[in-house]
Amino acid sequence: MTATVAPARKIPVGVLGATGAVGQMFIRLLADHPWFEVTAVAASERSAGKRYRDAAHWLSGDLPARVGDLVVTLCEPSAVDTPVVFSALDSDVAGEVEGAFARAGRLVLSNARNHRMDADVPLLIPEVNPDHLGLLAIQRATRGWAGAIVTNSNCSTMVIALALAPLQQAFGIEQLFVTTLQALSGAGYPGVPSLDILGNVIPFIGGGEEEKIEVEPLKILGTFENGAVTPASMRVSAQVNRVAVEHGHTACMSIQLATHATPDAAMDALRSWKGAIAGMGLPSAPANPVLVTMKRDRPQPRRDVNAGNGMSVVVGRVRTDPILDLRLVAMGHNTIRGAAGASVLNAELMFARGLIQG
Repeated sequence: MTATVAPARKIPVGVLGATGAVGQMFIRLLADHPWFEVTAVAASERSAGKRYRDAAHWLSGDLPARVGDLVVTLCEPSAVDTPVVFSALDSDVAGEVEGAFARAGRLVLSNARNHRMDADVPLLIPEVNPDHLGLLAIQRATRGWAGAIVTNSNCSTMVIALALAPLQQAFGIEQLFVTTLQALSGAGYPGVPSLDILGNVIPFIGGGEEEKIEVEPLKILGTFENGAVTPASMRVSAQVNRVAVEHGHTACMSIQLATHATPDAAMDALRSWKGAIAGMGLPSAPANPVLVTMKRDRPQPRRDVNAGNGMSVVVGRVRTDPILDLRLVAMGHNTIRGAAGASVLNAELMFARGLIQG
């Protein structure tokens, strides 16, 4: 596959919900990006009118000086004049605001849940389903807007779907039972109160977390034909837990394959899989979207969360399941691969496909 030629000059982009945890991760990942440049930051009325450095409670590392000097605007198309916006908005407001930007002709790369399951909106993982971008023509025709909305998945769904994709392609999947151990950063900032989580596991995450994990992989792994996505036919049962880990969501999975495979065959499929965008030269794409570890006590968030600059999913403990076919453990960075990094990679693919103009 031919490597993508970089734009002649950096493409201006905006970040909606820029002061929150995911918004800050967008700022970090875009600060030195070779293709995109943050020229607008938007947030709530409480932050609007302030310099970004004064409005944001910066959580990690050094705030990029140039972005720190930007004045925060309201999340309105009239206030954010970039052709591309990355949305880190809370789901309470994301649906309406993202729609307004799309109607104004903007390309919206959304981390919010509101539009993920809309029939005409891609739920995109570039390595897995880049052909789902074909939905954009349907979306524009149906909704009558010149812009577009492209979503990335729930943070745990991202880890799960990337681990499943090579197995789905090689053997097919009929059933999945998955239990997640989800990091505190997935709850945003300030997140879960310390007295609730220290020395504890909380077996509930609100916002329909289990339901998202049970439906989103079906759309992601589905087939795009005749202008629509036919969901994958597997059945998924999910249980979720919040644990005292800073970054990194872990998923313990038991899988029923359509065609039986040994653990060795499954690991070969996982190791050899490079995904649909291999060779395109997308700046955020890891060389290996899925990494297999043979260490018996891995993956671990503390040791493996930054694999592939936080964009790779690490899979380990691949073994026979006494009831189904296989069981394994997958782990990935929830705020990079599972959130902001996913949206940035989606934008890179859209530029490579000519859907974002340089």
